[in-house]
Amino acid sequence: MTSFPVTLYSADMVLPVTAPPILDGAIAVRGERILHVGERVWVERSLEERGIEVTHVHWPGVLMPGLVNAHTHLQYTGMSEVGRGKYSGFEDWAKSFNPVYDQERDWAADAATGARMMIDTGTTAAADVVTDPLAAHALHDAGLHGIAYWEVMNWTNEEWLKRGRIAVEAALDSLPSRPGTGLSPHAPYSLEIVPLLEIPDIVRERGSRIHIHLGESGIEREFAHEHAEPWHTAGMASLRELRQAGFGTSATDYVDHLGVLGPDCHVAHGVYMSERDRAILRARGTTVALCPRSNAVIGLDAPPVAAYLREGSPIAVGTDSLSSAPSLDLMADVAELMRIARGQGYGRDDLAERLLSAATLGGAHAMGIDEGPERSGYLAVGAIANLAFFDSPVTDATETLTTLAESGAGRAAATVIDGRVRAATQRFVEQTGVTAV
Repeated sequence: MTSFPVTLYSADMVLPVTAPPILDGAIAVRGERILHVGERVWVERSLEERGIEVTHVHWPGVLMPGLVNAHTHLQYTGMSEVGRGKYSGFEDWAKSFNPVYDQERDWAADAATGARMMIDTGTTAAADVVTDPLAAHALHDAGLHGIAYWEVMNWTNEEWLKRGRIAVEAALDSLPSRPGTGLSPHAPYSLEIVPLLEIPDIVRERGSRIHIHLGESGIEREFAHEHAEPWHTAGMASLRELRQAGFGTSATDYVDHLGVLGPDCHVAHGVYMSERDRAILRARGTTVALCPRSNAVIGLDAPPVAAYLREGSPIAVGTDSLSSAPSLDLMADVAELMRIARGQGYGRDDLAERLLSAATLGGAHAMGIDEGPERSGYLAVGAIANLAFFDSPVTDATETLTTLAESGAGRAAATVIDGRVRAATQRFVEQTGVTAV
């Protein structure tokens, strides 16, 4: 037996995600891993029978897996003046974003601030899209789990063949190996065909991951057209050329034919997705990270949340960045998804549980960190002890989860990463005697 001490964390409700909610539940943590999960009385007895001494920490609220932010740009944390605006669409938002982005900024400091904000609000892992090298170490330095994705955009076919692939491979290789690395081809309309064909190969040769913005701009939706021939035999160089030639194929169909989608890829936004597009994502095992507050700021339509849920599409939740959202508190996006889904007619009583799962296990699955020795996103024996405590009232299971999903924003009481308390409110400290390290 290792010499690591064991901490028994109990709460009025424990939400394992991969098992039913547990009233008066507990988990035992030894080192960085979960040792036991179950009803408090059972866990205590099991540890006692094994002769394991524990330090007991009780929280009168909810204990769940640490949140997983499946789409953000931490380096834009210092651009909150852009995110406080209201826009009429992606192009309108870009007019405000670009001048602020072009100013000289301390990308490393801004990204580090964003990482701290996430930890303080219960997030333990993130998909962080990195555009400038100085921001590349944010997840690593903060001790967060997840993947840093190097963003690739604005390459023509000709320039890519001359120098693009070499430059992108060098950038990818320069990223910190931990917690994980990947490439983010920005969007179907910002790259021509050759880089979109080759980026998946670059990533897959290394066993890495892909993350692309998809269905965020109206240009990406499918529309009726009269071409008899398939678009992929038409000899076009880009999605924009296809649009100019009158081809109505959706961006989802476009990147699917280029081999971008797959279980090692997840997409951000998924707003302009037809039933056929959503079926393509399911067929490829590709998760969509929904970022509803960002969509609202930019002036986009709401994502088809109810349809994703009814059809069984894999979903996750993201905040995007402070350049297009009010905060990096993932629970605020969960609340917005609750509102949207109900407004779209989703009336089943599993809504809160499914969205809380999307904000944890869904994000972990999107990045492939829900399996293997470093698995997280849920509470189970052997998983990494990434935990979030919420100051949310506990009654019965359904009511408690609904309350948490609707009003969990700003209620994170403590965050544990790799078994270490990394953030704690004053109330958590007073209640438990445990402080953050």
